[in-house]
Amino acid sequence: MIKALLFDLDGTLVDTAPDLCGTIQDMQSDRGLDLTPMTAMEHLASGGARALLKIGFGLEPQFADFPAFRAEFLARYEARIAHASSIYSGIRPLLDGLSAKGLRWGVVTNKPYYLAEKLLAELGLLDDCEVLIGGDTAAAPKPSPAPCLLAASRLNTPAQACAMIGDDERDIVAGRDAGMQTVAAGYGYIASPIEAWQADVLVHNTRELQAWVDSLGR
Repeated sequence: MIKALLFDLDGTLVDTAPDLCGTIQDMQSDRGLDLTPMTAMEHLASGGARALLKIGFGLEPQFADFPAFRAEFLARYEARIAHASSIYSGIRPLLDGLSAKGLRWGVVTNKPYYLAEKLLAELGLLDDCEVLIGGDTAAAPKPSPAPCLLAASRLNTPAQACAMIGDDERDIVAGRDAGMQTVAAGYGYIASPIEAWQADVLVHNTRELQAWVDSLGR
C-alpha cells in the first residue's frame, strides 16, 4: 500500500521552463547574441544548467568557461526563480487532498536544495512539503536511488510504500532502484520516448495523475 508520494519538481509539480530558459535568453541578450527560441529549449528544462548552457552557448562541463557561466546562470535564475514559473493546473488541489487520503508527500529533485526551497516557498508549497531532497542533499543525485531512499528515511516510511513521480527517465530509474512504485508524468519535459522508461504507471496529464491518486484508496 502506498503511503507517501515523492514528486520531481521541474516539469512535474511546476512548469519552470519559462524562468530556466528565460535565464539563458537573458544571458544571450546581454552578450548581443541571437536568442535561442523557448520552444527549442523547454524540453531540456529538467536537465538544469548543464543542458541549458549546452544548447544556449555550446558549453559542456569540461570547458574552461563552464564554471563561470554556470555560476552566472544560477545567480540570475535565483533572482527570477518564480517570475514566470507556475504550478501545473490540477496539482495544488491534488496536493491539498492527500492528507485526507492518509498520504504524505515530498519532493525529490536534482535542483540544488537552496533553489528548490526558494521556489517552493515562493509558490506557497513549502509548508506542506514534508521532505525536500535536492540534488546536493544525498550522496548522489538521481538516477541514483540515494535521494529517494533518503526521502523515505526522513518520512520514516518504507521505500516499498512510496511512489516516485517524475517527467524524466532519471526519476523512474531512481525510484525503481529504490524499490518504489514509479509514475511517469507524460505532461512534463519529455526528452526521450517515455514508454521505454518502463514506469509502473504512465499518466498523460494531471487529471490522470489525480485519478491514479484517487485509486490508491480503493
